[in-house]
Amino acid sequence: MKATLMVRAEVEPSKKQSFDRWYDDEHLKDALRAFGAERAERGWDINNPNVHVALYHFSDAAAAQQRVTASLPALVAEFDRHWNGYVKRTRTFVMQSQEIASD
Repeated sequence: MKATLMVRAEVEPSKKQSFDRWYDDEHLKDALRAFGAERAERGWDINNPNVHVALYHFSDAAAAQQRVTASLPALVAEFDRHWNGYVKRTRTFVMQSQEIASD
């Protein structure tokens, strides 16, 4: 079953530009590789411009949870080295239960 890891980050306004650059240049690519995700995407909340969301998509939920659990400590350590105290984040796995496409 497909799954998506969603990482939501609240970024201090004074750090938003450097956070965005770092995520673009380094972190999204590093996390994609470390997690073994099929694809990743990210963006900023339209209604709250200091909230960043990253999505990592997987075709197998169980395998994804194992890979993320194994690789997360190193990624968290690197993230905290750059952003500790400036960014609050949460993570959640969403298991896909339905997918449809428009005609």
